[in-house]
Amino acid sequence: MSNDLCFLTATEQRARIGRREVSPVEIVSAVLARAEALQPRLNCFITLCGDAAMAEARAAERKVMPGGPLGLLHGLPVTVKDIVNTKGVKTTFGAVPYKDNVPTEDAVAVAKLRAAGAILIGKTTTPEFGSKCLTDSPLFGRTRNAWSAERSSGGSSGGAAVAVASGIAPLAIATDGGGSTRIPAACNGVVGLKQSNGVIAHSQALDAFGNQTYVTPTTRTVADTALMMQAMAGEDSCDPWSIGVPVPDFIGAAAPQGDLRGQKILYCLSPPGRPVSADVAACFMASLGRLAGLGAKLEEFSGEGYDVEPIWRAINHTVWRSRFSTLIAEHGDALSETFVKQIALAANVSGVDYQEAMFARTALFRRVQALLARGHLLAMPTITRTALPIDQDLFGTIEIDGRHFDSVRPHWFPWTMPFNMTGHPAISLPCGFGSDGLPIGLQLVGRFRADAELLRVSALFEASHDLLSRRPG
Repeated sequence: MSNDLCFLTATEQRARIGRREVSPVEIVSAVLARAEALQPRLNCFITLCGDAAMAEARAAERKVMPGGPLGLLHGLPVTVKDIVNTKGVKTTFGAVPYKDNVPTEDAVAVAKLRAAGAILIGKTTTPEFGSKCLTDSPLFGRTRNAWSAERSSGGSSGGAAVAVASGIAPLAIATDGGGSTRIPAACNGVVGLKQSNGVIAHSQALDAFGNQTYVTPTTRTVADTALMMQAMAGEDSCDPWSIGVPVPDFIGAAAPQGDLRGQKILYCLSPPGRPVSADVAACFMASLGRLAGLGAKLEEFSGEGYDVEPIWRAINHTVWRSRFSTLIAEHGDALSETFVKQIALAANVSGVDYQEAMFARTALFRRVQALLARGHLLAMPTITRTALPIDQDLFGTIEIDGRHFDSVRPHWFPWTMPFNMTGHPAISLPCGFGSDGLPIGLQLVGRFRADAELLRVSALFEASHDLLSRRPG
């Protein structure tokens, strides 16, 4: 019964709590027990909040008994990536110098979930400051894939995706600066949304105006993503892009009703010259077939001009150099060689180089806008192969169908970085499994701030297959 509770969707947990068929105490107790049992194998938590979570669950149970109105997420367990501030709960950023850091306030997204009644059960693993697509750090070691101990969880929100996939908690706050929600979602067979810029306020962005990072939801189903969005979305004075952005009915939009007749979906397998494994290509074509079966019209578009990793890196690594140069000077011995090497990559990026990259970012936005004037959505694989080996080096080669390539980022996830820079909503959905038994993800991209419509299409796609019935061993 305990594991049955853990694998219930948040939507179903919410309904059962509302009907008083199950209590928040039972649910939180079950997920904490599962977290403690699986943590030695998966290593997806930095901190578990057992005592505090149980105290909150008991308080939530008392509020249920009179039968009055409840918050949207009343009594539901949630995890938060350890790069996102949580008041009174250690937030280490995955870095040894911050191993004892305790924030004095919640990030805005966390505060909104708590105000809706969600219960924090723990902080999930992240590489140092969310700096790479693999979840490991000198502070805690490696986080393993939910489906295979020999594979990486992806990153940088690897702990969040693993906790959701393995049935520890149905809701997770992640972050995404270049694919950090969508990559581990694809690796672990869950739903990872990077919403439109401004839909969820980002209170920790140092450059709010030039920001390309997002605080995001990760869940097992599209309906649960909509539930989190409903609670997390809304303007806040900390984030200029959030001001004036309305909050639609995400929950209603995510009901799998109707079809895709009248919708045109533009698709592309990969930018020119970027390899894709045979398994991913086959799953992608099958996914297009399902979309067509729902009534969508399909049209291929050229990937020319979307291989943007150098532009993303010039912007991103310059921001990191500004943030972390002093930290490296003072604590370099406590930080990973990979993290230090990434910051060093920005040493030769001049102010002119950075501004030219920002000009290119604007041109990219306009290119995507032109595409989405021709079609309603874009479709492409989330990543080009299944999860990488557990000991993968970010600066090592990447193997795809027996061929080796010299850099991980542009060869593994060429399609995630563009939409961090443009701000369009992009979601990774489970779409099949490779011959190695590991999940494969489909990425759909919607029109700017049309997040509700993206969820509607995603829900229809999810309902067109039975992948939700499969669980990690």
